[in-house]
Amino acid sequence: MRYWWLYLIECEGGSLYTGIALDVEKRYAQHVAGKGAKYTRANPPIRLIGKQRYADRSSATRAELAFKRLSRLEKQRRIPEFESRNPARAVPDAPASIARRVAKSRKAG
Repeated sequence: MRYWWLYLIECEGGSLYTGIALDVEKRYAQHVAGKGAKYTRANPPIRLIGKQRYADRSSATRAELAFKRLSRLEKQRRIPEFESRNPARAVPDAPASIARRVAKSRKAG
């Protein structure tokens, strides 16, 4: 069975981005490369905080929308839930050099 995942990314400036995907590692790599969501192209990712598993796309989407409705403080309080479900992160943090290069190329383009 393939699961859908709700994932949480910390972006430059301390902002948070959340999304859903079947393959979080692949999607995170797209965000880091500047080929992900419009938001992460403007606010490059710093690290993948974690992910939570859902049985289907519908439940993952509902969880994403519920998370996005939270206040910033409530989102900050929920970060440990994502981290504890992802203790052995397979996805490394985006190197600062990549984040700077992506940001620089966006300004030039």
